[in-house]
Amino acid sequence: MQNTKLVSLLPDLASFILVVNEGSFTAAAKKLDVTPSALSKLITRLENALSVKLLERTTRKLNITQAGQRVYDQANIMLNAAQQAVEVSKQDHTEPSGSITVAAPEAFLHSVLQPLIAPFLSQYPAISLKVKAIDGDIHLLKQDIDIAFKLTDKPDESLVLKEINDTNLVLCASPAYLDQCGTPTHPTELIDHDCLFLGEVSHDNVWDFLKGDEFYTVTVKGRFAVNQSQLRLQGVKEHLGIGIFHDFVVREALQEQTVIQVLPDWTIKSNYHGGIAMQYRQTKYMPARLRVFIDYMHQHLHGKC
Repeated sequence: MQNTKLVSLLPDLASFILVVNEGSFTAAAKKLDVTPSALSKLITRLENALSVKLLERTTRKLNITQAGQRVYDQANIMLNAAQQAVEVSKQDHTEPSGSITVAAPEAFLHSVLQPLIAPFLSQYPAISLKVKAIDGDIHLLKQDIDIAFKLTDKPDESLVLKEINDTNLVLCASPAYLDQCGTPTHPTELIDHDCLFLGEVSHDNVWDFLKGDEFYTVTVKGRFAVNQSQLRLQGVKEHLGIGIFHDFVVREALQEQTVIQVLPDWTIKSNYHGGIAMQYRQTKYMPARLRVFIDYMHQHLHGKC
């Protein structure tokens, strides 16, 4: 494709990215201040120019095709490069200022990041911070996020990785509950107890336990399931049963002995355990605001969560 023709396609590719991110022509058209029909014609023009079907249009839903996904991924690289060009033109990257969007799982945000936010903003008064609590997959490009904290043993290989620490899942109960109902000494005994789990998906109450060569899968039950860590911890403190938590959520409660760890010799396996990763996009010209945030968090969190 000739460079002149390619240049003419760049605005259309940027509009295509917005349509995919917004999930509809109507929402994207509103942001671009054009009509949905005009935007639809633009995408059709782009499809004709690329000789590929990008979107499947129905009356209820807009679906991206496999070819469209590949075009979207590459176009996002283009858009990111354009954003870097804007950053270079605006400043020499010595003064940290501007906005940062950060995403993190709710429990990590509440227990670990929150105490650092005010001191960071105090140290860098020209920076504004937007924080999103996201449990589950975090997509930096689609969700317009600069930096993501993830609790996983499989970080995104396409992003830069700074390892913070490891996190494990622990079981806890109140002393009163254990006095009344007994303390489990083996994972299989949990079936006789009330357990507090996340309740986000159907298998959140299926817990895997590992110790040496021993492995057990236990399906627990309970009357209270909640995907908010502090509510779940409060339920445990109010003697509703044995709850599952990240270690950083209950560290203080364990020290104060308002809760007691159950089955401490066993490792609990799930999608929510592994490393604590700080990830962001690779860029040759990193804005000063991102650089100081990354350095600040790595300095204050590395090995300390």
